[in-house]
Amino acid sequence: MDGEAPRKIYFSIGEVSVMLGVPQHVLRYWEDVFPTLRPPKRRTGNRAYRQRDIDKLQQIKQLLYDEGYTIKGARKRLREGILGDETAPAGQSISHTLSDVEAGLQKIIDLIDPDI
Repeated sequence: MDGEAPRKIYFSIGEVSVMLGVPQHVLRYWEDVFPTLRPPKRRTGNRAYRQRDIDKLQQIKQLLYDEGYTIKGARKRLREGILGDETAPAGQSISHTLSDVEAGLQKIIDLIDPDI
């Protein structure tokens, strides 16, 4: 390894609240009104946010707080996948996601057997 600490896979609602600067009750409310936001829960019932959940929450926060959308408008924008560069092709976000997955898998392979 190169001295980096391993990246966390799951984050608690408290950690995500601090990261985004949003109260925990707001995060729970957003789970109710944004159907695409469904972090898994642990056996104890605590939410376990993954990086993709945090990315979605950042998008929601940007739409609501920075761009002034209503909940309904933000839901529509998320459903349509229109965020960031509006001139980008529709499949671009998917290809970026696949590239991220591929890079992550390669890191895992390198950790297991660097000679592959």
